[in-house]
Amino acid sequence: MRIGTTANLPPPRAPENLEQLERSAIKQVESQCPNVRWLSSYAVLGRSDYVDVFEAPDVETAMKVSALVRTFGHADTEVWPAIEWQRFKTIARSLHA
Repeated sequence: MRIGTTANLPPPRAPENLEQLERSAIKQVESQCPNVRWLSSYAVLGRSDYVDVFEAPDVETAMKVSALVRTFGHADTEVWPAIEWQRFKTIARSLHA
């Protein structure tokens, strides 16, 4: 299952502190969720500061990742389960009107 999480950064910090925060978060996820595969991270404009994309075996594991991220001082996270567009089109074609 592919998952996107959005979150906000804590108050402004020096760039090296952000890198330390990133390394600490990744270390915790790797340690406590070994079956999660991190795919990418994006800085975004809008309500959230960034989006992380990863694969997890189920929603419970995705929620665990979200909870871990929140322990690093992020006040708000969202978890967005996602599937590839081609898979969605296959599902849509299978619907009976």
